[in-house]
Order: sequence, then C-alpha cells, then structure tokens
Amino acid sequence: MTLFRPLQEPLERPVRVGVLISGGGTTLLNFLEKKAAGVIDIEVPLVIASRPDIKGISRAAAAGIPCEVICRKDFTDTHSFSLAIFEKLREAKVDLVTLAGYLSLIEIPDDFHYRVMNIHPALIPAFCGKGFYGHHVHEAVVERGVKVTGCTVHFADNAYDHGPIIVQRTVPVYSTDNADDVAARVFEAECDAYPEAIKLFVGAKLSIEDRRVHVVE
Repeated sequence: MTLFRPLQEPLERPVRVGVLISGGGTTLLNFLEKKAAGVIDIEVPLVIASRPDIKGISRAAAAGIPCEVICRKDFTDTHSFSLAIFEKLREAKVDLVTLAGYLSLIEIPDDFHYRVMNIHPALIPAFCGKGFYGHHVHEAVVERGVKVTGCTVHFADNAYDHGPIIVQRTVPVYSTDNADDVAARVFEAECDAYPEAIKLFVGAKLSIEDRRVHVVE
C-alpha cells in the first residue's frame, strides 16, 4: 500500500490555520491560548462562521481575526456552498483547515485532501454520524450507560465523522454523571487532543495508509 503524507517536511514557520465555527468559538479560544503558551506555532488568518448570530464571531473579532459568515441556506447545494468556503480559505493562504464545532457538511476539494481536520466529542465510531453533535452526543452517552467516552480528532472527508483517525483521548463516565458533567470532561480532553494533532501535522509526522493514520518518528 502507498503511504500518503500531508506534509513531506516540517513547516519552518507558523502553520496558517483556518477555523470553521458554528457556535461559541471555544475551540478557537483554546487554539489561541495554546499559541500564547507556546504549545502550537500557528497563525489564524481567517475564521468562517456558519451563522451570523453566534458568539464565536465576536470572539474572533476580539482577537483581531477576520471572520466571514457563509450560510448553507444561501446556496442551492452543498457543492456551491463548499466552493465559496474553500475560495475564502485559499485567499487566506491557509495550510490547514480545522472544523471547530462546525455543523455544516462540506465537500473537500482535491487541493485540501488531508488538510482538513475535525474534532468529534466521542470515540468514533461510537456516538457519531448525522445527528450526533454537541450536547446530543453527551446525552446519548449518559443514556447508554457507557463507562468511557472521549474525543476524536480525524481528517475530514465528505461524510460526517468518517475520515482517518489521528488522535483519540478517553475520559471516564460515572454513574452519577449528567450530560453537562460529561461535556466538561470531554472538552478538557479536546483542549489537548486537537493541538496535539496540529503539532503532528506541522511536524510532518503523519502518513495515511487507506483509512489508517501512522505517526512517523
């Protein structure tokens, strides 16, 4: 099998990260905090929001980051919607696209193949796919009575929560937990897992064989 490597050599400059949001922008804030702490060497030249009424837009503005609002309802189909998004990302010279609580399905063009990451608040393939997002995931986890859950960072493809898995982190689920308890614990894990995946990408340490991601030492 042929191994595909998103980057052949480590980047010797900050990686330009586009951030797509559909809510409060907490993952964006985590990226900026990790940048300030020297954990990840990134620039965020562009945020794209899926709706005009979300808190993440004001948080991007407060950080001095340009934000574009591109709504799915303004386009006739997913293809034209996706074209508009990736045109903005190309204009911003983005190296890596991060879906940060982004809820709209997009089509990924060939030039962004294995350059789009998503984080899901469960251990794929459990509690994932269409309809499993945000608090719905944590409610399902509690209802099912599982003993562990966590988060998954994966390369995005053109299906929900489907692409090759890069990083997973587990957290316990206790019998006394409610969905808010689980959500808080999972988000804490996400705050480390997503930056770790970005560091692996920037360091040219990722290769993909079929649907399996290898970390190259």
